[in-house]
Amino acid sequence: MTVEALVPMLRCADIGTMVRFYCQTLGFRIDGGDEALGWVSLARDDVSIMLSRLSEHEGDQRPHFTGSLYFRVDDVDTRWLLLCERATVCYPIEDFPYGMREFGIYDPEGYLLQFGQPIRS
Repeated sequence: MTVEALVPMLRCADIGTMVRFYCQTLGFRIDGGDEALGWVSLARDDVSIMLSRLSEHEGDQRPHFTGSLYFRVDDVDTRWLLLCERATVCYPIEDFPYGMREFGIYDPEGYLLQFGQPIRS
């Protein structure tokens, strides 16, 4: 068995706001689904994310997720300059002792998005 991809499915109270944020702020495009149907597939470069309405049959009351989505990018400094004033910042850009330069922001539903790049020696 070969795993071909891992595509996170983020549940949203306001799927329209999330679609606009991921497309207009982060540069994703819609590549499937429909907001009216309650889910949308988004893509950018080789990354895919799906957004869905809260799941009533599973009893969702609000979005919840205990992890984060970590995006490895090729120019973290430029990404920081583009996003630092367009999103709620969790932590600003910083060099970390484990060899990554990264920052974290929140999307409109409160999911933590981290962007990082290996520090060049």
